[in-house]
Amino acid sequence: MYDLIVIGAGPGGYVAAIRAAQLGLSVLLVEKDQVGGTCLNRGCIPTKAYYENARVLHSVQQGKEFGIQVSGCSLDMNAVYERKQQVVGRLVAGVEQLLKAHKVEIIKGQASLKDANTVEVQGQEHTAERILIATGSKPAALPIAGSDDPRFLTSDQVLDLTQIPSRLAVIGGGVIGLEFACIFKAFGSQVTVFESQASILNQLDKEIVKRMQVFLKRQGINVYTSVQIEKLEATGSGLIVQGSSPKGELSIEADVVLQAGGRRPCTQGLNLEGLGIETDQHGFILVDEEYQTNVEGIYAIGDVIGGPMLAHVASEEGIAAVEYMAGHHRSPIQYHAIPSAIFTFPEVAAVGLTEEEAKNRGIQPQIGKFSFAANGKALAMGETDGLVKIIADENLQIIGMHIIGPHASDLILEGALAVSQKITLPAMNDVIHAHPTLGEAIKEAVLDAQGQAVHLAPPRRKG
Repeated sequence: MYDLIVIGAGPGGYVAAIRAAQLGLSVLLVEKDQVGGTCLNRGCIPTKAYYENARVLHSVQQGKEFGIQVSGCSLDMNAVYERKQQVVGRLVAGVEQLLKAHKVEIIKGQASLKDANTVEVQGQEHTAERILIATGSKPAALPIAGSDDPRFLTSDQVLDLTQIPSRLAVIGGGVIGLEFACIFKAFGSQVTVFESQASILNQLDKEIVKRMQVFLKRQGINVYTSVQIEKLEATGSGLIVQGSSPKGELSIEADVVLQAGGRRPCTQGLNLEGLGIETDQHGFILVDEEYQTNVEGIYAIGDVIGGPMLAHVASEEGIAAVEYMAGHHRSPIQYHAIPSAIFTFPEVAAVGLTEEEAKNRGIQPQIGKFSFAANGKALAMGETDGLVKIIADENLQIIGMHIIGPHASDLILEGALAVSQKITLPAMNDVIHAHPTLGEAIKEAVLDAQGQAVHLAPPRRKG
């Protein structure tokens, strides 16, 4: 008997398995596909590999601005695909070695729960004192007429393209949809995005979204909001995407259509119903504050329980769950301070409350902003689009940071630290930021929230 069986070797499961081994537990890790899960094999890593190809291509095309003359520049999609596979393969091998080094036993196959202590894999039963479900999520299928066409792809399938589609339609204006939209636009596709809600990226601060819409339009990406896609009709040369909106009917032809309408939990075959494990109306597993289900000894973490469906959240939940199992007294995960990053052009990152959320909670926010157009490093880089936005409460405690611009995904770490540690604006005044760096925009936004920004002209007084 093992101390713990972990089902799913994604960023939640494999991290939980390693942490459990560090705590002295014997661990069996079950994975039906590849170690690393969606994030490593079909999500975060391969899309960021493509994003880097797009970024380098963009830089080459902008070479003239830097006095660099480039001719005959082209993209080899087969080479792009192979590089992505190499990056993924190297990381998968690294995770496998880590698991081996921590003496975590791994078996491949579909897991099925027999009881609170038994898991069946490939006809063999394995027992443990506790079981942790970390099976993640998969793309949600959109109920659209004609969706059985092979050119209607999920976010998993689009990563296997070895030819650049001339025309790409994206159904879904969220994180996944817009990341692929920007990547394939840079690769040379004509891109159209359809969003069913009134706004793209509707979880973000509205000011950031407005700026993102401008930048998407500048890239030549067409975005239609409040659109309901009703039908896909095959033609000799592609697919006609048909939909309706308050402004009328829409009909656009594309070579490939990407469905990016959200994700749903991977629970098929686990036998949750047989054990009476409770789920919500969408199929996500319900857990308590220590990630235990209603069945004693069975835990769940990551995408399969809903909440912020991010790899780093799954990893933190995996660590927390096994530490609770081991009897460690630890602080709960600070869900209010989880950073998120969107790899579009430009990047977007956020942590904490938006301006709208703060006001809805009755907070009178103190807001500071600083544009990258006034930042020396951004100017030198030729990447001046965007800004840093700081939100503090009446006590000057930083409760949110929102960034759109160069390296936003890296800069947001300072915001995550500030929000999680309840740092105030005056305390941030004392933090010296190196010059010339993009991070100086954060310092200036902090100062602006207090009316002290050095590199901003003072506001004009009325009257």
